[in-house]
Parts: sequence; C-alpha cells; structure tokens
Amino acid sequence: MAEFTFTAQSKSGDVVKGHVEAASREAATEMLVKQGNRPISIVEASTKFNPLAFIQSGIKSSDLVIFTRQLSTMVSAGVPLLRALTTLGEQTENKTFKDILATISKDVQSGTSLGDAFAKHPKAFSDVYINMVRAGEAGGILDDILKRLALQQEKNDSIKKKVKSAMTYPIILVVITIGAFFGLMLFVIPQIGKILLDLGGPDAQLPMITQVMLGLSNFMVERWYILLGGIAGAVFGLRTYIRTPKGKHQFHYLMVRAPILGPVITKVAVARFARTFSSLIGAGVNMLETLRVTGNAIGNEVFRQELEEAASAVTSGQQLSSALAKGGLFPAIVPQMLAVGEETGKTADILIKVADFYEEEVDTTIAGLSSIIEPVMIVFMGGMVGLVAVSVMGPIASLSQNIQ
Repeated sequence: MAEFTFTAQSKSGDVVKGHVEAASREAATEMLVKQGNRPISIVEASTKFNPLAFIQSGIKSSDLVIFTRQLSTMVSAGVPLLRALTTLGEQTENKTFKDILATISKDVQSGTSLGDAFAKHPKAFSDVYINMVRAGEAGGILDDILKRLALQQEKNDSIKKKVKSAMTYPIILVVITIGAFFGLMLFVIPQIGKILLDLGGPDAQLPMITQVMLGLSNFMVERWYILLGGIAGAVFGLRTYIRTPKGKHQFHYLMVRAPILGPVITKVAVARFARTFSSLIGAGVNMLETLRVTGNAIGNEVFRQELEEAASAVTSGQQLSSALAKGGLFPAIVPQMLAVGEETGKTADILIKVADFYEEEVDTTIAGLSSIIEPVMIVFMGGMVGLVAVSVMGPIASLSQNIQ
C-alpha cells in the first residue's frame, strides 16, 4: 500500500485536500470517485526523487505538442474522440507514448472522461494540461482548449530551448577550465616543482604563490581520494538539502536574487505565470484552482509560495492584483495589468499580452547575456592559466639568473 496526496472537488464544489492509502494511483482515483469526489491531482507521497524520471518517461515535449495540435484539429473536424485517440496512438512513433494513448483510449471507451484518463498518467500530462482539458470538456470547447494548450506548450518549449542554448557555451567553458586546472595541478606542476628543487636545492626560497601552488598540487596528488570524497560529499549533501522543502525554497530564492541569472529567471517565471494563468482562466477554471495549478507550473518555490499567499488573500476578499502588488515579487507591470483586466473583465486577454511582452524580454536578455558571458569566461580561463604561469615561470627565471 502506498500513500497518496490528493486534491479533489467535492459534490458541493469545494476543493478538498488530503491523504489516502491505496495499492496504486488508479485505485486511489477510484476510491475518491466512490466517495463522491472529483480528483484534480493525485501524487504519491512516498515517491522518491529520481533525476532520470523525465528520461525514463520517454516522452518529449515535441511529442506532446504534436499530439495536442493533431487532437485539436481532429476534434474540430468532428472526428469522434475515441477514433481520434486511437488514430493518433497508432501513428505515433514513440513507443511509451503509444502505450499511454492505448490505455487512455480504453479508459475513454469505458466511460472515463478525457481529463480523468489523462490524470492517470502524471509523467506525460501536467496538472495544467489535465485541468484545462477538464474545463474544456465541461464547457464544450475542448477543441479551442487544445489549441491553447498546444500554443502554450510551444511557447514554454521555446523558452526552455533558448535558456539551455544560452547556458551551453558557458558550461562547456567552465568544464574545460576546471579540467585544464586539474590537469595542470596533477601532471604539470609536480614535474615543474621537481625542476625547481633541482635548480635551487632544498633550501631555495620560492615566492609565496609558488609555494601555495606546489602545496596544493602535492595535496591533490597524494590525497586525491580525500579531494574526490569531499567533492562527492559536498555535491550529495547539497542535492539532498535542495530536495527538502526548506532547501528547495532557499535555493530558488538565491536563484531569483542572483545578480545575472536572477532577472532572467524572474522574466521566465512571469511569462510562464501569465500564459498559464490566462489559459486556465480562459478555460473557465475557478480562480483558486488556477492559482494553485499555475504556482506548481512555474517550477519555482518562491513564486509558488507568493501565489499561495495571493490565493489566501483572494479568499478573504482581496483583488488578485492588490495581493500580488503587496507581495513585491512580481514586476509592477503585472499587478497593474491585472488590475486593468479585473476592471474590464478581460484578464485572460491582457495576460496574454503580458506573456508575449516578457517572452520577448527573455529573448533580448538572453541574447545580451550570451554576448557578455563569452568574454567573461575567456578572461576567467586566461586568469587561471596566467596564475599558474606566474607561479611557475617567475621562480624559474629568478633561479636561472642566480645560476648565471
């Protein structure tokens, strides 16, 4: 038996949260349905962190975008839902996704709603996806909702690719620099130290920087297992701490406040918030559920907590724009635009414009960072090589003069 944390909607329309024990996620879903609740999300509480979970799921974001776009087209053309799912499952080349769609087709055929069928596969379909599909089914606008979902996923995928592309070159340079440093300290410096001792003798007076470099090199050569153990322990300890709620929140807070990456992370989070919130509100999802799902979709604990506090303020009667303005995490333009949307009743349309604006800002900022990071990393690499050269060549030149 496993323990599951669930969020569900009761018969009276209230959102309830709690824990339930069941043999599987499907069994937990059936248990909640029998109790008269409509499951919104069910997550196994005992699930351990698996860094390869996304890889093991075998489903790329591009697979999901194509599926969503094609399903929307077929539903709009009047193709029965079950036939559309069966056709798309047969033509997909992804084996994992094919099996998932086959299972979903069986569930739909047995009378399960499409949203509930998607909810049984959380690795393939996010909370945002599931809630929007459910709202589309309830409002009879599933084809329109699927179009919005496809557009939203394309935008999110585009931002992820741009951020990864901008970070690839600096990461490669950092890895090369660290590799070169360890190579020099493990193989080159010991040989040069032997030459210095041969030239100057055991009583040779070496500069402090040279003594430090030789001492560090000797430690790395003779105590390499301590160095590797320390690095591995530090990485493991940091990763373990970051997985805890407190550690994850502190790590995300530091990332948001970081001098260079902070503005990029904030703009990405705001763009994702605006587009996700707009899609859910436009689909007819209630405000509190929209804030909960959007907070989880952003992927940053600081923003999630901010939206959680905003949801509490909305429950007490405040406007969302006022709650976000008091929080101070979101840029001032966001609560101002939200206030206009609340006054005109066009919140979804206005937030789409906010999302477009911040996505353009992300493009501009990333392009600027790319042009800045390259020379900074080159200077950093040159500085490390120069430090090694100064610590080695200086004593050699001095000893050569003394010998002459």
